[in-house]
Amino acid sequence: MITAQIESFTASLPEFKPLFPLHWEELALEKDKVPLDPQYNIYEFKESMDELLFVTLREDGKPIGYFIGFIAPGLHYKTCLTCNMDIFWLHPEKRGNSTGAVLFNFVEKELKRRGVDRWFVGSKCHLDASWMFERLNFERVEVYYSKWLGE
Repeated sequence: MITAQIESFTASLPEFKPLFPLHWEELALEKDKVPLDPQYNIYEFKESMDELLFVTLREDGKPIGYFIGFIAPGLHYKTCLTCNMDIFWLHPEKRGNSTGAVLFNFVEKELKRRGVDRWFVGSKCHLDASWMFERLNFERVEVYYSKWLGE
């Protein structure tokens, strides 16, 4: 059985850390130039300020996915409590069968419980999940571009 739940990022990090390289390998750009090296201390600080939402997906207790979002008033709209997605990932073997919907429906319920007004999510173009967000009634509002400027 697949379950979604809120967990402490700090407490769960040892268990979820082995998934991050799989996520990075599948989705990261410029892997030859940008190694995976998360600033865990920033995540832990945001969690201590109650500004981080860490939702996990587990199957029979085993970690299979996660969502991390940052919750704070909008920089341009201080009266609008906003969640900006940082990352999400589902193990490739567990995709389909509405597993992503289980994760995102749980996140939405929690954001509403916390009084969040606006929620931003995104999708990598080279492994596009826009179809899922559209099915979950998200509205396409912006497209980001990237340009490597390093050596």
